[in-house]
Amino acid sequence: MKSLRFHWICLFVLSLCLLIWYWHVIRSGFSVYIRGLPGYVKVLPKPHLKSNLLKVRCSSCAIVSSSGQLLGGGRGQEIDKEECVIRMNVAPTVGFEGDVGNRTSFRVISHTSVPYLVRQQRFFFTTEAETTYVIWGPEKNMRTDGKGKIFNTLVSLARKYPQAELYTVTREKVQECDAVFQNETGKNRMKSGAFLSTGFFTMILALEVCDRILVYGMIDGSYCSNSSHSFVPYHYYEPARLDECRMYRVHEHAKRGGHRFITEKLIYQRWATQGKLHFAFPRWKPPEN
Repeated sequence: MKSLRFHWICLFVLSLCLLIWYWHVIRSGFSVYIRGLPGYVKVLPKPHLKSNLLKVRCSSCAIVSSSGQLLGGGRGQEIDKEECVIRMNVAPTVGFEGDVGNRTSFRVISHTSVPYLVRQQRFFFTTEAETTYVIWGPEKNMRTDGKGKIFNTLVSLARKYPQAELYTVTREKVQECDAVFQNETGKNRMKSGAFLSTGFFTMILALEVCDRILVYGMIDGSYCSNSSHSFVPYHYYEPARLDECRMYRVHEHAKRGGHRFITEKLIYQRWATQGKLHFAFPRWKPPEN
């Protein structure tokens, strides 16, 4: 009788442990771990894999912008401590480690930055060989039927560096991001003449794969309307060139082909009220609802 009771107790404990594990895995994104993340497809699919979707989950992420706001902040070590570090386009780390860190887990790259990726391929695919690259662009450049110029370039890179983790954002995912923008602003992205920024695609990816997000180098949506704001370079690695706020205003009011940087930041402010997204440097909190 005691033996039977012990057996049932052990079975109960085992079942409880399995239930806790299952709950944890589901909460952490089971589908991302097992099947992969829809919308992000490997450039050169490997036939032996059941899924060629991006498979990743990070408990904590640092999104590092390309903004001059990072200069002088000394947040490099803080950034590198996060499980995953996400950078944009080809923003360098060499020479800026103290402010932007050294580690790179992901780079979200615009189709317009792919030529820079090619020119500096030795660095990106040897020095940063552990980095996963996620490339987005319009259908005309990213089509996979042999007529997509940028996609063809990525295929060539993938063949030259077979260990490289190169993924593209699918047409359906780009349309989904357009729908998110319209839902948040009430404006059709294409009809308004706007292009989503690399920052927008980066934020969408981070929200899908990260449990906690710390953002570095991103100002709030009202910063540039403050008359006392100072000159800050648009890119931290081009300190003597474009002023960030001036660039934001030009794009915000462009009739065609502009990124709506200020509008996007106002969207991020609303998303931050949900508790997952935090602005670490410059440190600021979204207004209370």
